[in-house]
Amino acid sequence: MFCLFDVTPALNSCNPPLLWDELQLFVTNNRDKQHENAAESTTNCKNVRNCLFFYSLLCIFAACMKQGRKETITTRIISTTFTVVALAVFKPFWMSDWQWQGYAHLIVLGVIGFLICMMTDIILKYVVKMPRSFKKGAEYIIRRNLRFQLINTPLVALSICLYRHFVLNEHDAGNQLSVVNFLETLAIIAFCSFAIGLYWRFKYRSKYLAIELEDTRLLNEELKKMQEPEQSLPNEAEHSVENSQPQELTLTGTTNESVTLQISDLLYIEAVGNYVRVSHLRNNQVHTDMLRATMKLMEETLESYPMIVRCHRAFMVNLGQVEQIISHSGTTQLLIKHCHESLPVSRSNMAQVRAAIQIAQPL
Repeated sequence: MFCLFDVTPALNSCNPPLLWDELQLFVTNNRDKQHENAAESTTNCKNVRNCLFFYSLLCIFAACMKQGRKETITTRIISTTFTVVALAVFKPFWMSDWQWQGYAHLIVLGVIGFLICMMTDIILKYVVKMPRSFKKGAEYIIRRNLRFQLINTPLVALSICLYRHFVLNEHDAGNQLSVVNFLETLAIIAFCSFAIGLYWRFKYRSKYLAIELEDTRLLNEELKKMQEPEQSLPNEAEHSVENSQPQELTLTGTTNESVTLQISDLLYIEAVGNYVRVSHLRNNQVHTDMLRATMKLMEETLESYPMIVRCHRAFMVNLGQVEQIISHSGTTQLLIKHCHESLPVSRSNMAQVRAAIQIAQPL
């Protein structure tokens, strides 16, 4: 109010229309300056945000290089390049209508795919606790690659769907985020992942075979140690072992037939239709007997003997009678003593066989 009384004489002494125009011009200029400052501030914020984003990407890339992951990064770059080339050939997502702009979008999709692959590696290393390593055997590599594909493929498909929705959808409405578009993208990425997986498997075949042979050699050494008789065992321990695991066992089926044998003489059991074939030693000769029974019944009967394990859906084997473990082209077989037959080991039962070799005691 004091200010109002102070300026009133000046207003009365001036030309009112001219003063009013000057006031309007002053207010308009201030408003324009405020809008310009706000727009400039918004632009600066966007620039800072973009700089921070690219700086974060550079930090991640530098950290990966610092940790000696050049081979991993090279592998991911080649894989994403293969996917981008496949998309460029088949031109899904209505990319054929984009002309030259479509190739720019393909480059962006390649960058997205590379970042998702690196993120999947981080998830496997720190969350799933499966770091990339060629020293843990071929089985570990196969399991890790499978989990990588199961995690990476849906993530890449989801990222591409989001890019289609927020970027490509402005040009073609068919790119809108939906279940159908996600399944379509998932199918395309899964096909590319399968194809590139075959390529890497062929490329690293020799390395995988070397790892597989070394893994088999170490497993055979553990098998030999397990089959060695204990040198010094106290009498009380011997007595307890004999009481807990009887050396003579009678196998029975659903009928009156039965087979009595020394458990150490059992070679293997094979499922044959509704019967099981029991192969065992009798007077140092190989004999086979047929029982009407199931493999599940045999497993329940022999569950207290850790050296007798299921190696295949159709076979149970006595590891004490295995002469050698043979691995060839991703398949594993057990060479049995005396009869020299080879029993297959399924991939799902390999972990059980390995664990039994490591913890089992001689019969």
